Amino acid sequence: MPLLDVRQVSKRFGGVAALNHIDMNVLEGEIVGLIGPNGAGKTSFFNCVTGLTRIDEGEIFFKEGAVRLDKLASHSIVKCGIARTFQNLRIFKNMTLLDNVAVGFHTRAKAGLLDAFFSTRRRQVEEKRIFSQSLSLLEFAGLSGKGNEISANLCYGDQKRLEIARALACSPKLLLLDEPVAGMNPTEKEEISRLIEKIRRQGISILLIEHDMKVVMPLSDRIIVMDEGKKIAEGKPNEIQKNENVIKAYLGEV
Repeated sequence: MPLLDVRQVSKRFGGVAALNHIDMNVLEGEIVGLIGPNGAGKTSFFNCVTGLTRIDEGEIFFKEGAVRLDKLASHSIVKCGIARTFQNLRIFKNMTLLDNVAVGFHTRAKAGLLDAFFSTRRRQVEEKRIFSQSLSLLEFAGLSGKGNEISANLCYGDQKRLEIARALACSPKLLLLDEPVAGMNPTEKEEISRLIEKIRRQGISILLIEHDMKVVMPLSDRIIVMDEGKKIAEGKPNEIQKNENVIKAYLGEV
């Protein structure tokens, strides 16, 4: 069974169907590209998978059907092993890079409020571990040596890297990336693409929303195309590029 299994999911906002009976899945170790024009329902889909929006119909299963995501709160979904980034950056700009990444690790921290209040040994050991792991993740994301910098002072590309690093701190099995290269120059896009490949090599599956076809096509094992809340096509990148429905809806003449 798939790692993520979405069955007949619908979501309406008033009279508008943001998602209309969507079926899709992500396999272990797979990168799946999710594309479509603006307003197709891609970010709404991410919001439903991560519990930020409740679905009206359907079912969402995770970990080969062991977990029913559409019944869980968003913080519980993170603990199950799903993390995400956002189309609009959501880092803590007045905090250091280290502190930003540490926030992700604290979603799985064992020490509780009493440990923090009394500064118990368990709390101290855990904080040292989080500090060390945060440094390692910053290095992994290409931000080595910048841990004590204030996040607002980073260039846009590095802020995107930081948001990805913080998501990885949640120890996901599935990472949802919402337009990770939007607004970047060609060099930055290439660097982020390499980072995404590195993440996959760590055994993490990836669901990727992206408008830049030069990025999403080489990265993806499989492409799913949405338009007006519906899935209109699915297949390998070379198949999608030739699909007439996709060309009409989104890609234009290739």
